[in-house]
Amino acid sequence: MPLFMDRHDVSEDVTAENVAQLHQEDLKIQEEFGCRGLTYWFDDKRKTAFCLIEADDRSAIVKMHKRAHGEVPNQIIEVDPKTVESFLGRIEDPANAENSELTIIDDSALRIIMLIKLELLNQKYTDPAKGKYWSDKYRSAVLDLLEACQGKLIKQGENDFLASFKFASDAVQAALKIRVSLFEKFSEFHKMNLSLKIGLSSGVPVTEKSTIFEEAIKLAERICRVIKEEIILSADVDELFTSETLVKLKAEKQTCILTKKQETFLNLLMDFAERNLNNSEVKVEDLNRSMMCSKSKLYREMILLTGKSPNNFLSDFRLDQAHQLITNSIKNISEVAYETGFTSPSYFTKCFQKKFGFAPSKCTSDNR
Repeated sequence: MPLFMDRHDVSEDVTAENVAQLHQEDLKIQEEFGCRGLTYWFDDKRKTAFCLIEADDRSAIVKMHKRAHGEVPNQIIEVDPKTVESFLGRIEDPANAENSELTIIDDSALRIIMLIKLELLNQKYTDPAKGKYWSDKYRSAVLDLLEACQGKLIKQGENDFLASFKFASDAVQAALKIRVSLFEKFSEFHKMNLSLKIGLSSGVPVTEKSTIFEEAIKLAERICRVIKEEIILSADVDELFTSETLVKLKAEKQTCILTKKQETFLNLLMDFAERNLNNSEVKVEDLNRSMMCSKSKLYREMILLTGKSPNNFLSDFRLDQAHQLITNSIKNISEVAYETGFTSPSYFTKCFQKKFGFAPSKCTSDNR
């Protein structure tokens, strides 16, 4: 049976006990609608509740809630049980609540999302065998540090990790330790063309998006991709860290704490870049208009956040997208060139070679 998670935005006067009572009302009649409520999360501070329910479809869940108490969900998405457990730590009621007459769960579903990316900047200058040896050692160290700092591994790629934390203080501590382990314990990395990025964002499992924690993951991906520093915190993570520790986090060397305005700027920038990926006619003036700022202000903000001019940013964005497409798809080099806004495959190959240190044909031969 499919598994769904729904979101309820409740009023200020609703308490954890009220939500527990509503949950019990659901359980009394759930069989009439072919549903099975597994558990829920409630955040008293943010007044949000998330129910985990097995059902034939979304409409059955809405009908059950409506009949039981009238509190229909604001949003429902289909989820995978293993993914839910990875992010949130459980897919059933907490053990300490099982023997209670009324299962009262005051447990926030808010999570800190950490994305770690270790990238080889220029393969031409790095011994592949040595690079693999050290990246393997680093991956092992990252996994140990995530576990030590109460992080839960969600997904692991060749050189990237997605993890979830319940507390911002644990996530920040993990990020700092991971950077130290790279540049102090594994000094060999100093001799290699490697780039470390750690993006920290926060969010809840169900929003207007279609997959679990999609908004938070997307923000973590974007800040890793765009911001020039090694450790980047969203404004919400900074605020959560301060509320947990009563200490204001200071941006140290190679660390960036974004403001809400900077996050808005970043999202507008990435929306424009993604929307115009295959538009070979796009100009910086188009970006100025889309961002609603002058040419000089755009340039200053771009240099501050990305370390790149608008032109260089758009060019690098296209080449990064092209690299992913060539590596992960069956499209040929000409198709990828046109799809990423280049008017000539030969010019695309020249730009690709300059950025990555090898021709796109090398990328395809290594990955097919």
